[in-house]
Amino acid sequence: MAGSEPAQKSLLRNADERDDRRLVEAAQGDRACFGALYERYFGLVYAFTARRVRERALAEDLTSEVFRKALASLPRFKWTGAPFGAWLLRIAANMIADRAKREAKLAAAPLDDRSVASRSSEDTQATLERAERRARLFRLVDELPGDQKRVVVLRFAEEKSIKEIAVQLGRSEGAVKQLQFRALESMRARLAVKNGLSE
Repeated sequence: MAGSEPAQKSLLRNADERDDRRLVEAAQGDRACFGALYERYFGLVYAFTARRVRERALAEDLTSEVFRKALASLPRFKWTGAPFGAWLLRIAANMIADRAKREAKLAAAPLDDRSVASRSSEDTQATLERAERRARLFRLVDELPGDQKRVVVLRFAEEKSIKEIAVQLGRSEGAVKQLQFRALESMRARLAVKNGLSE
């Protein structure tokens, strides 16, 4: 018996998670096996980075650095219920935030033309603030329960539609919308508490 389409999608999703675990465990035992993870996730990490830095060469450099850091940190990687791709995206977000901080420090160095320095500093400060907000959001996403986290990553990092997510997760569109709503409400509440705005 073939089974329903949602059941088949659920089996595929579970197979992908098992496949990820197998690939990660192989790479943890033998660094040469990391290439399979690189090939599997390069597109996702590059697209995420390119949307945020808007410079092709820089996006390529950052993507390479994400995988270098991931390989170096792989022995300490632990499964938390989040997809392996979400871990890579968190590394990318942190690197983008760190880069913005470094640029802010460089921009603080004295320049001959004060108006150029002022404008550059304001641009860099805005970039730094955006990067810090993104990093804070990624930390909030990482704290969400498994299904909520998966929906947020698919919806906002991978930019999938509600319908695509429903098919991928083997859930109804209404269930996906509810998971997204709960996730966003939870993140909003925790963000308000961290900013001292709790009611």
